[in-house]
Amino acid sequence: MAGDQFKKASWIYDSNIYEVNLRQYTSEGTIKAFVKHLPRLKDMGIEILWFMPLTPIAQKNKKGVLGSYYACSDYYAVNPEFGTAGDFKKLVQQAKQMGFKIIIDWVANHTGWDHKWTTENPSFYTIDLKTHDFKMPAGMEDIIELNYQNPDLQKAMIDAMLFWISEFDIDGFRCDLAFWVIPEFWMEARKELEKTKTLFWLGEYDPLDHPEYNNAFDAAYTWAWMHKTASFCKGEFDLQLLKNLLLQYDQVANSSSLPVWFTSNHDENSWNGTEYEKYGVMAQTLAVVSFTWKGLPLIYSGQEIPNYKRLPFFEKVSLDWNGVCALHEFYKALLLLRKNNRALQWEENSKNIELLQTNATNEVLAFLRKKDGYEVMVLLNFSNTTPQIKFTDWQPCAIFNEIFSGLQMDPENPVSIPIEPWGFLVFEKIRNH
Repeated sequence: MAGDQFKKASWIYDSNIYEVNLRQYTSEGTIKAFVKHLPRLKDMGIEILWFMPLTPIAQKNKKGVLGSYYACSDYYAVNPEFGTAGDFKKLVQQAKQMGFKIIIDWVANHTGWDHKWTTENPSFYTIDLKTHDFKMPAGMEDIIELNYQNPDLQKAMIDAMLFWISEFDIDGFRCDLAFWVIPEFWMEARKELEKTKTLFWLGEYDPLDHPEYNNAFDAAYTWAWMHKTASFCKGEFDLQLLKNLLLQYDQVANSSSLPVWFTSNHDENSWNGTEYEKYGVMAQTLAVVSFTWKGLPLIYSGQEIPNYKRLPFFEKVSLDWNGVCALHEFYKALLLLRKNNRALQWEENSKNIELLQTNATNEVLAFLRKKDGYEVMVLLNFSNTTPQIKFTDWQPCAIFNEIFSGLQMDPENPVSIPIEPWGFLVFEKIRNH
């Protein structure tokens, strides 16, 4: 986990994250309109609400009709498109009374072109030596880069983050493009801000690619897994590569930042397609991995509907809430299992995941998690075949019940287990034999 100098919030370990895209969540696109969804999300088992950037959007050089959330014009204000500071304060209070934790998206690497600092503190920005103007990242003409070699900028950014903790009582930050900002800043920010309370720090980086950031953050993205699973669905390599990648993340989880597993988020949905465009019939199977492997699962707005359309980044297109969330019970079952079964709960430096060998090792990912007498066994079919699964290195010593179908494994009457093409089975030990 994060560096030993930092205390970790105990509520992180067996929790989950739900990303809220306020603009697209409802037809109103407001904080007040989102509040009505809190009881449904609570029933589903959601615990951490991550709100995409709430700050006002810069108008100069903005893209599309509405511009990007990630082109901030003022770190100390709420975007009037969403409502008022009072609206967000009330939402946080109500959500906390219901048991939620609240984190906000923090965009530290850059601002929009007409951020107040461009006139008040131009030395906060990096200058492009060719244009002698503020420097834009390649392909991102609506934003300009901040200069973290300037200690005054670092202090100003930490003060702005402190404002959201003291004013709204948030519980942490999802740090946008964390690996574009020097790691020393994040270490200093965490040291200073946690003088208020212990926060949750989620960094947008992959711990396999940028381990130097692991000391500052509690959790980080599994970008490599997300990309490799999409490539697998195109037939670009075999299942063994995915198994090896999972074990690599397991090593990271035992020593540093907790992996965050996801099949969709705002970037993926907008730019690369919905989970169904990328994964097709494998979408739910991969979701099961997110909820049962070691780490934290992330659900993006509308995945529970399910959402089959892209949500454009700079325009208004609302999610289609029709009163029926077909995957509500699917996610609820997995979230309840994570919460109630100790085998799926986090323990630092634990080695409670074991890959199981079967007669279909090239098609099926099988693994077992154990802790304190609790056991969960997961079967995931990464093929269009219907194998009859037999284990070659493990047999249950107790009754196991499949959480979705009720199918049982009984050691006294061992049988092969059929699994549908691209299907999944999640077995929970219910009593010792």
